[in-house]
Amino acid sequence: MSRPEYAPETLKQCCAAAYDHDAVRMLVGDAQHPGGARLTERLGRILNLGPDTRVLDVASGRGDGALVIAARFGCEVVGLDFGRRNVGAATNEARERGLADKVAFYCGDAERLPFADGTFDAIVCECALCTFPDKPTAVAEFARVLKPGGRVGISDLTRSGTLPRELEGVAAWIACVADARPVDEYRALLAGASLAVGETETHDDALVAFVEAIRSRLFATEIMVGLKKLELHGIDLATVKDIVRCALSAAKSGTLGYAIVTAAKDAGPRTGNLNARP
Repeated sequence: MSRPEYAPETLKQCCAAAYDHDAVRMLVGDAQHPGGARLTERLGRILNLGPDTRVLDVASGRGDGALVIAARFGCEVVGLDFGRRNVGAATNEARERGLADKVAFYCGDAERLPFADGTFDAIVCECALCTFPDKPTAVAEFARVLKPGGRVGISDLTRSGTLPRELEGVAAWIACVADARPVDEYRALLAGASLAVGETETHDDALVAFVEAIRSRLFATEIMVGLKKLELHGIDLATVKDIVRCALSAAKSGTLGYAIVTAAKDAGPRTGNLNARP
């Protein structure tokens, strides 16, 4: 599938504006991605995160995943997001949860990470890589800022077969659907950045549950709008309904899915006693 006819910077700005919108937060709910905190914790366990791990959360949104990781695993976490309102909201949430000493949020571009080489022990990117216009460059940046031996874990929408026309526009791109890739392509992206691909897990049931929850919230939202108790400036409910309906059908049929894929950066040449424990 080809990218919608928009410049990459325009796509990034559209995504940032959408996820900065309070109405999107209302429709998506607190989870922000399929599986919510449960799959964030699962990703952290696969990556073997711990108190000595410095983690980068790419496209951290309003900080939900970064805060779960910091609280659950005791990590130092840096969250990076393209949306300034998201960064502000995440910073406030970290302060309110008493995690400001462990988590910091910055505004930046995943395709031009503002960090030095070898800065992080681990990188997570949840339900976001599929929205990046230049995926190979973003993954190469992941590899660059990882320390030798560092790990990266992505969780994202996957697809097999052809998506319906309703899921091919820019609105569907922003909704993480239009440029979802087959799981083997995510693995190839990581391998293309000289990362050793590790575990892959499918969590398609989490996607079905996630879209069904959005559909329920959308129904309630429509009622509130019809009763003039709620205004959704800049949100086309008809388009959202079409995307949700088609996405749910595609998820239930297996055309759309959700997966975790991990990889690691080469630790470099070993020295000393090869039989010594790490």
